[in-house]
Amino acid sequence: MKFIKDDFLWGGATAASQIEGAYNIDGKSLTLLEMKEFKPLKDRANNHFKITDKSDFLKAIENKEGLHYPKRFGIDFYSRYKEDIALFKEAGMNVYRMSIAWARIYPNGDDQKPNEKGLNFYKNVLNECKEKNIKVMVTMSHFDIPYSIVEKYGGWLNRKTIDLFLKYAETLFTEFCDMVDYWLPFNEINMATWSTETGLGVFESTFKTKNERDSASYQGLHNQFIAQAKVIELGKKLCPSAKFGCMVANITTYSLNCNPINEIENLTRQQKTRWFFYDVVARGKYPTYIKRYFEEENINIQMEKDDVEILEKNVVDFISFSYYMSATVAVEEGEKTAGNLIFGGKNPYLKASEWGWQIDPIGLRITLNELWDRYQKPLFIAENGIGVLETLNDQNTVEDNYRIEYLSEHFKQINEAIKDGVDVFGYTMWTPIDVVSASTNEMSKRYGMIFVDYDDYHNGTGNRFKKKSFDWFQNFMKNKEL
Repeated sequence: MKFIKDDFLWGGATAASQIEGAYNIDGKSLTLLEMKEFKPLKDRANNHFKITDKSDFLKAIENKEGLHYPKRFGIDFYSRYKEDIALFKEAGMNVYRMSIAWARIYPNGDDQKPNEKGLNFYKNVLNECKEKNIKVMVTMSHFDIPYSIVEKYGGWLNRKTIDLFLKYAETLFTEFCDMVDYWLPFNEINMATWSTETGLGVFESTFKTKNERDSASYQGLHNQFIAQAKVIELGKKLCPSAKFGCMVANITTYSLNCNPINEIENLTRQQKTRWFFYDVVARGKYPTYIKRYFEEENINIQMEKDDVEILEKNVVDFISFSYYMSATVAVEEGEKTAGNLIFGGKNPYLKASEWGWQIDPIGLRITLNELWDRYQKPLFIAENGIGVLETLNDQNTVEDNYRIEYLSEHFKQINEAIKDGVDVFGYTMWTPIDVVSASTNEMSKRYGMIFVDYDDYHNGTGNRFKKKSFDWFQNFMKNKEL
């Protein structure tokens, strides 16, 4: 089968907090994710994207206990970016989705001037991509809010953070406008409602009631919606040739069966966990179903007088999303399985990874069709991949046929969606190279086509080795045969 779209963008995605390391080098400050210690998992298929409470974070600053904080070390991309980008080019990637660490540009969040050493690092990275003829999509905030903003301002619950973020965005536009093709203000913006620590920089342990917690999560999310809209407005003025999108953790679910009560349960679940986020950023307004939910749950969002207009006038140019798995929904909960951000119902027709994420390539085609039919905006698959326990063999490679199968089957469904008439213009796998896992802090949860020689405690050389999937992807990029 031939992939039918010649100008399609193929590449990989990474996050600064999971690859860069150099957490205390050249003026960078700590971020929230770099304050989460490594804890071995007892059950890989039964873990939550959860951090800790504030007391543990305060201990992490000085780390007198000598604990291991994996995201402080990443894969040393800070020192080895030229080597890694050269490998991306060799693999055939023509787009790279990366994030910039806010804490490397404004270490205290409210600094008067940006950190020049941080700016220079990203200039070097972006120049390297430009020289290799690799387009760049930049995520401005990928879960790594500077801890100083958490401590001083209370994270995204404080509208002052919108101003701090806008200043940061203006700096990025001013410095990198000619080097970046696509901009995403936030990664998986719906994380705000799943983990207030990770998504908003607000400690869950501070809330006394569920209503207090829910109200805070939606308030912080609203502030991010406004920040994103203002960033788009500013970006269109400063970088008129660039495109501006959103990024949502897409969680496609099916009713467990055709029982109408399960169908309506799935509909309302999709509205609250999926469509709401797309509706606000792509249509520019809060949908009626979420207003009903807020009223019934006594959730009050504090809005300023211009907020409605700001959202309406600054919708996204394109929609990007992560897609890893699907799940089932039923009123009477049955067997659960893990997934990206949340747990879901087990689907008897699907296989799952070692972490319980159900593998559903056809679900990607369904997702692309649903998004296109609903919004009629260009689509970009910003994350998709499979995490697996892997070790190097005697030939210093990994025979990862399962990854080849995973990618190939998803590529085929993208092709089918294009035949369906869906306007999808690109795909970045998570990830082209092994990284520290966002949710579990493991190096042993490996997603990449490139093996990185570190274990969960960062023992190892850090050297890079091509897996079998690297050669497969390279061949695919030459021939576009599926």
